[in-house]
Amino acid sequence: MSDNHLDFKIDYQKIKIFDEYNTDNINYPVVLSVPHKGQFFPEEFWQTTAVSYTELRKNEDAFVDELVLKASDAGIPMIAMNIARAFIDVNRDKMEIDPTMFYNYPHPELSMGRRCRLGLGVIHRITARNHPIYKGLLNYDEVQARFTNVYDVYHKRLQQLIDKCLKKFGICFVLDCHSMPSEICTLLQETQRIDFCLGTLFDQSCPVETKEFFKNGLQQKNYYISDNSPYSGAYITFNYCQPRRKIYTMQVEVNRGLYMDEHSYKKNDCFSRVCEDLSQNIIDFSHFLLDFKK
Repeated sequence: MSDNHLDFKIDYQKIKIFDEYNTDNINYPVVLSVPHKGQFFPEEFWQTTAVSYTELRKNEDAFVDELVLKASDAGIPMIAMNIARAFIDVNRDKMEIDPTMFYNYPHPELSMGRRCRLGLGVIHRITARNHPIYKGLLNYDEVQARFTNVYDVYHKRLQQLIDKCLKKFGICFVLDCHSMPSEICTLLQETQRIDFCLGTLFDQSCPVETKEFFKNGLQQKNYYISDNSPYSGAYITFNYCQPRRKIYTMQVEVNRGLYMDEHSYKKNDCFSRVCEDLSQNIIDFSHFLLDFKK
């Protein structure tokens, strides 16, 4: 990485951080989180990188909010991030930061976690194709502004929805909704495809019977389901899981090849069917939870 110092400020007043749906009248003890669907980069960001917009979208969970919108319309609150994941990843801990990205990082003695070493911490250093995102070193103060104006805003609203759900039902189940590249599913399973991966921190983030209900519903629709591989759950699944308070979490990953062309970023002919099947499964799961809490 160049030693060039990248100093810029972003006017966050002009930016809509997230969209939310059906957050007033909650009918079920479920909250939908879609942290990686964002496509927006602040204008000032483009002064710092030579990487194309198309390449930066490779880690985006395209259309995932639309896949579950019908479920939300049944009375399930949903929050969906508008800011691109490559700008700031709200499904990472703030501590997952790479000191080598900054010219003025105040704690260089701290060791990096695995994701940081790979370049995919809370502030991404590289693209999915392993290309450096930035032309030089960032100002750590600017990244703190990202935390305050984007990261904290998303998590504050998600926590509010969880608290609202818990107050009404005495239980809350967070479904953290994502997509996964079809190629990773092929590499992991040579003989059987993966359509959905359910990440439950290896059955630590929710009761096994809730995961099994969700899984069986999809299997009955002829989808192939993997438990905790290739994804067992990330920051949102871990951070909001509080079983003693009856707050449960599960990371739901959808194979992108099921519903879109991964090269053109366009929906394929199966999009409507996958949308209907997944949304109905979430609604059925939500009915199940109403009885489960009793």
